[in-house]
Order: sequence, then C-alpha cells, then structure tokens
Amino acid sequence: MQARVWYGRIRRGLVGAGALVVLGLSACATQTASSSPRTIVIYSGEDPTFMIMTIYQVDIVYPWEELELVADTAKVSVQGRSADARTPYMIYAHLHLMKRMGRLDEWLPGAQELEGFELERAILSRVSDVWLYGRTTFDAAPHLPLEELIYATESGYLDAFILTSRPDEFPEALARWREERPEEQAAYIAWFQETFQDQPPGLRPERSTVVADSASAAADTTGAARR
Repeated sequence: MQARVWYGRIRRGLVGAGALVVLGLSACATQTASSSPRTIVIYSGEDPTFMIMTIYQVDIVYPWEELELVADTAKVSVQGRSADARTPYMIYAHLHLMKRMGRLDEWLPGAQELEGFELERAILSRVSDVWLYGRTTFDAAPHLPLEELIYATESGYLDAFILTSRPDEFPEALARWREERPEEQAAYIAWFQETFQDQPPGLRPERSTVVADSASAAADTTGAARR
C-alpha cells in the first residue's frame, strides 16, 4: 500500500491543547479514505509561512521516526487507520519546524533556547497534553504510541520513555540520567511491562505491525488518565 500525503496549515493559537484538538479531531472524524491525495487547509486565520504534511503509513510509527524538516515544510508519518492521531503528530512536527525557523517561542514560550533532550522533552510534554485532552474530552480513539506517551508522562516517566526509546540520540542526557537516577530505568521497565504487557520502545527485539487489539489493550488503562 502506498503512503498517502495530506496537507494542512496550522494557525498559531491552535497549538494550545484545545482548539486544534477540536478542529483536528473533528476533521478526522469526517474524512473518508481516498485513492489520491487531497488537500485539507484550515482557512480560518491560516499561516501561509509554513506547511505541515502527514504521510499515512500501514504500520505503527512513532512521531519522531520519520520526521523530515526541509525549509518551511515538515513531513511526519502516522498510521493511516489512526485518524485521531493525526493532530498530535502534526503538532509534534510543527513544533520542531518552528524551532528550526526560530519561532518556537510563539507557540511554546521559553522553549526556543532549548536544545537536544530538553527540547524533545518540552515538545513531547505538549503533545502528551494534547492527546490527553483529546482522549478524555473528545473520546479520541486510542493510538498505542500516544497512549504510551501520556501514561509515561502522567506517571512521571517521560524522561525514561524518551531516553530508553532513543538512547543513541541523547547519549549525554542518558548518561547523566543513569548517574543521577540509577534505579529509575528498571522501575520504568517494570511499570511499562505491567501497564502495556510489552517491552518499552527501544528494548523490543524488533517492531512489528501493531494490530488494533494492542491499542485496545492499552485503552483499558484509560480510566486512570480520565480520573
């Protein structure tokens, strides 16, 4: 199956964990599959200075795995059948693009000066807030990578989630984390295995396609986030 490409522009105020979720999830709820690319543009106050593109894939993909930033355009891949996940994936790509363009403070105040692991933590924390809002307020359908993110964040394991899944990207932060909190990784792994009945990303021998039942299993714990 070929990946499908969708286009969209994001308005500044919408990256807060409210209006963009409403707009994005509502749009996703009414979209139908198409054999050719279709353009989706937010006309209300669109910002023509950048473009966010989502590429629909067959398999599960984490937002950072196939992120591409080229000039004023960001491309991010998302599993095609997970329509509700499109909005937070776009936000992830958008915030990284704004960092590249020197405009991140417009959307995430105080974050423009951040680099490396600290930048990634700030961006994923925002994405987690957006997804939690969508799941608890708008009944967005579960999507396993985002479920892992919000539960890790809400349980105090965001650092562990990032550094365990991406050790080669942030080696200095990983070494510092292991030195300062030597018992946290083992605690995180045990917590993740209990919560998701699987190894955390970064420790799996190989990633295979995750079927809908996996996301449904993760959804069983959603009540904790709702409370």
